[in-house]
Amino acid sequence: MSKIFVAYKPTGLSSNQFLGRIKRKYKTKKAGYSGTLDPFAKGVLIVALGNHTRLFRFLNKAPKSYRATLWLGAHSPTLDIEQVEKVDETQEINTQMLSDTIRSFIGELTYTPPIFCAKKINGQRAYDLARRGEEVILQELTATISDAKLIHYCHPFVTFEATVSEGTYIRSLGLLIAQKLGLQSGALTALERLSEGQFFYEDEKALNVKTSLNMPQNWYEGDPENLFYGRKLNFGDFKIQVEGTYWIDNNDTITIISIENETISYLLNKVDAC
Repeated sequence: MSKIFVAYKPTGLSSNQFLGRIKRKYKTKKAGYSGTLDPFAKGVLIVALGNHTRLFRFLNKAPKSYRATLWLGAHSPTLDIEQVEKVDETQEINTQMLSDTIRSFIGELTYTPPIFCAKKINGQRAYDLARRGEEVILQELTATISDAKLIHYCHPFVTFEATVSEGTYIRSLGLLIAQKLGLQSGALTALERLSEGQFFYEDEKALNVKTSLNMPQNWYEGDPENLFYGRKLNFGDFKIQVEGTYWIDNNDTITIISIENETISYLLNKVDAC
């Protein structure tokens, strides 16, 4: 079985544990996911079965959108409610000031990700190292925040949504919001990924591969059997003769090729289109 779809991961499970459930549900051993969610987080997770696991890097899955609830004044090394150590009393904040503060993060943002995150260090998840008490050193990241807005405020809890570039840690953004408000700390009580690019949760409905790719379509005007057998392709046989990455429609399958210096390279060939 080949299928690619959007699943909804519940909180409390790692992405790998959730994938195990998916494999059992669909009775398959070959499956994968794109865009790891921390165990604390829930929401959209793109899952592929069969040969569709090869499509992840070609999907239109950025930017990503999240909804989070921030507990103002809560101290937690995980930046969420898993390990809240203490809570400072905080004064209620003017709603307009709060909204303006959240929106002030729109643009480029350089920050250090939380040590309790899914980022890999020498093949191990940072949160696994941190839970074992081992030293975790993470480099600064630069993210793009394309939108950020206040959704609800009931002191000391702030719910906001943010649309961000791939690899952005919303728990770090929550802490930065709290700090910009003049507080020492803040931790998330909830985190939900709402979408990855054009992909939203729709009851695990199979995605249309041909409309899910992050590249334009091209047309091969040579012998179709050349594509079927993976033969060498001539630059002059393509309708669009501009350098770049393209997908080719073979009816039941697709081919993804790269054009560079008038040379054609296969990136993927004969991947099921449905």
